[in-house]
Amino acid sequence: MIKQFNRSTGQEWVIHIKRTLEEGIDDEDVGVPVCIFSVSKAMVSTKQEAYIPQLVAIGPYHHRRVELFEMERYKLIEAERVQKKYRNVRFSDIAEHLEENDANVRACYHAYLDFDREELAWTFAIDASFLLGYLRTFIIRTEEPSSNRSSSSLADMVNHLAKKKTIRQAILGDMLMLENQIPLFVLRKVNRYFQYENPDEALAMMLMKFCKHASPIKIVDGQQHVSEECLQKNHILDLIYCTVAPKFEDIGREIEESKERNEEHEENGCFKKTWKSIWSFLCFIIVVPLRFLIRILKSKAVKAAVTLPWKLIKSVCHLKPTSEITNLVSTAETVAAEIESVSALNDASLLIEKLSIPSATKLFGIGVKFILTKGGLQTISFDRPRGAFYLPVVNLDDDSEVLLRNLVAYEASLAPECTVLARYVELMSGILDTKEDVKILRDSGIVLNRLKSDEDAANLWHGITKFMKLTEVPILDKAIEEANSYYSNNWKVRISTSFKKYVYSSWPILTFLAANLLILLSALEAFCSVYGCSKWEANHAADNLAKLWRTS
Repeated sequence: MIKQFNRSTGQEWVIHIKRTLEEGIDDEDVGVPVCIFSVSKAMVSTKQEAYIPQLVAIGPYHHRRVELFEMERYKLIEAERVQKKYRNVRFSDIAEHLEENDANVRACYHAYLDFDREELAWTFAIDASFLLGYLRTFIIRTEEPSSNRSSSSLADMVNHLAKKKTIRQAILGDMLMLENQIPLFVLRKVNRYFQYENPDEALAMMLMKFCKHASPIKIVDGQQHVSEECLQKNHILDLIYCTVAPKFEDIGREIEESKERNEEHEENGCFKKTWKSIWSFLCFIIVVPLRFLIRILKSKAVKAAVTLPWKLIKSVCHLKPTSEITNLVSTAETVAAEIESVSALNDASLLIEKLSIPSATKLFGIGVKFILTKGGLQTISFDRPRGAFYLPVVNLDDDSEVLLRNLVAYEASLAPECTVLARYVELMSGILDTKEDVKILRDSGIVLNRLKSDEDAANLWHGITKFMKLTEVPILDKAIEEANSYYSNNWKVRISTSFKKYVYSSWPILTFLAANLLILLSALEAFCSVYGCSKWEANHAADNLAKLWRTS
């Protein structure tokens, strides 16, 4: 990577380019993956406070934001405390050591870092020291809340801020944001200055305890070996992601196997495709005339044909239009528009149902049982014979939304071809639609809700994957497909669907006929009032039909 420089004049730029070409381009960062990305503006616009630090800046992306300068004082206080405790440690030595790794550090960041080598090195030295101190204090506070073992100024600051829950949560939430990460190898280098005995092992244990506490999804028992590899991860957010999401290699293999199964299914399913095409054609020839009839009903010609008989009788008999007859005529004119709007709404709801999954309330209503699985995302499944939906436990607290949003943003930047976590969020967003859905999963032990209400837990999932392109995830897609199939084949759902399909589709014709029949009977009543036919029979028929119209 070409070394960074301050471009003050064009001449300095030319001199720099000449020197770089003579000395050769620094390739120390070859093989260093980009792992700290900027969140897209589209995702940030959905909820800015979930992606942009509100209290503390860690790393270079938000280092110069004026509104975050208040926490810089606490960073310097912690750095001063460390220097007094470890007398042989000088931050100038740490910064100098990090400056030697400038190329590797810059290679981790997706965005351009407008810092010179010295400023960037000092930024990482101070921020890494603060982060390590906060992690130690956080572990002590969560494991031994009544312990007074830590008497550092940072611990005092954290304990003081702990009384203000919103500030404490803001610090923890800022640590979990994608744009607020620093490379893990920088933490390792700084930690070795402060930890003399087994520094890497101590850091790994501390990081794993922090991830286990912060992660909303239970860390899989079979993935505890990650603690041996955690220091090889990119940063803290990457470590949390690797503990909750299946490996990309496993998902890629499952996608390939799924494609092979689909190809075999396509070869063996020619008859089903043919029958599906015939059925679609039959539905087409039924629906098209119906929609054409609805358009005819809305046309001015039909409106004139409906109102013309009454107008003629009124002009002949010199009758004044009653309010009831006028309302019936206006109802006949607008009924087609109302039915079409209802039909369009039903079509839209059917489309949404195809793209999502029935809510927990709907599934529970047809006898589906929600069962807790001890594994992670790869253990999600739907057992059709038992009617059981297996889901992992998820902890929801004040930091869960920030972490989930940034994990999804990290996944979208790291592996956009396989968004397994985003697919899981969409699954939970479909299942947990209302507070009643959350209660069902909470009673099943799947959702551990520490938020203010079940409604907050339901709203947490919505909008996280907005502006994201979801991909195939066979692990979850199969469970979603099985749940949808089980729901749609239930006899209660099939009766309800058939009623809507056949009764509501024929309702415009029945309404049109009833409206015209009512107008004709009204005309008959008016005629009889002039020419003296059996008045009671006409009035009785008109009144009965009017009552039937109102009840419908």
